[in-house]
Amino acid sequence: MITVHHLDNSRSQRVLWLLEELELPYEVQFYKRDPKTMMAPKSLRTIHPLGKAPIITDTDGDVTLAESGAIIEYIINKYGNGRLAPARDTSEYIRFIYWLHYAEGSAMPPLLLKLIFGMLPKQAPLLIRPFAFLIAKGAQTRFINPQVKLHMDYWEQSLSESEWFAGNDFTAADIQMSFPLEAAAARARATHNRPYVEAFLRRIHNRPAYQRALQRGGTYAYANNGS
Repeated sequence: MITVHHLDNSRSQRVLWLLEELELPYEVQFYKRDPKTMMAPKSLRTIHPLGKAPIITDTDGDVTLAESGAIIEYIINKYGNGRLAPARDTSEYIRFIYWLHYAEGSAMPPLLLKLIFGMLPKQAPLLIRPFAFLIAKGAQTRFINPQVKLHMDYWEQSLSESEWFAGNDFTAADIQMSFPLEAAAARARATHNRPYVEAFLRRIHNRPAYQRALQRGGTYAYANNGS
């Protein structure tokens, strides 16, 4: 039996969605962020030393596993039975692997920087808050926002070429990519003048398994999902 150690407003929501798509039985262990720091509770470190969601445990094999991409590959390979992944000897499979790892390796870092630098002035001591604001604004204007736009335009172009990221069939790569697209829609107007990104988000939000995962995991605030 798989247990998802689920932190509210976090990447672990994708794992719930994957399990719902595959119609696999699973349990959810809930954890709440600290209301002041928005960090995960220390109790998650008893499951994995880093204490970062998502984490799964699987009694079938005595497995404890963190990292979204690794979790998705593990579940697909062990329980997927060919579902939600292209055949390995196809070009779609190469695209599948690419987007599965691109989501966290390339797409999320600039979005996380945007979140951090957006919060920085509010967290700074009152006396230096004006300077923190100028530093944060400069970093976002010169570096972060252009990088975020570069990635958002890349998604738009990619989705204009096929209905889903790995091709014309829905795969687990789309589940993995949902997080950066939802975060960018909330933080950076990703859907503005990007009809293919907007259509992608509309399609995933209308999937019954996506809705069931929300019912299991609880309310999901895309703009505050830092870990």
